[in-house]
Amino acid sequence: MTVEVALLISGLSLAFSIFFGISTQRRSAKSDDKKDATEMTTVIVKLENIGTGITEIKSEMTNVKNDVKEDRERLIRVEESAKQAHKRLDDIVKPYQVKE
Repeated sequence: MTVEVALLISGLSLAFSIFFGISTQRRSAKSDDKKDATEMTTVIVKLENIGTGITEIKSEMTNVKNDVKEDRERLIRVEESAKQAHKRLDDIVKPYQVKE
């Protein structure tokens, strides 16, 4: 009878250790899943912020390109105007130049 009690106690101990081992493993898996989900959410949010920043940069670059284009057109008009002004000044100054 003593052997049967010892076997019963060892069997119960083995069953409890298996039960607690499995429950601990499940709890760890749930905790890991929550941690992974949190990290993935953080990564997704950061990627969305990066995407938004890139969109803003593209918009600003388009504005800068348009400004440069407008400045180039204005510069061309100013150069043409200066060229015409120099031509008119040359026409005015030529009759008054002293010939040597």
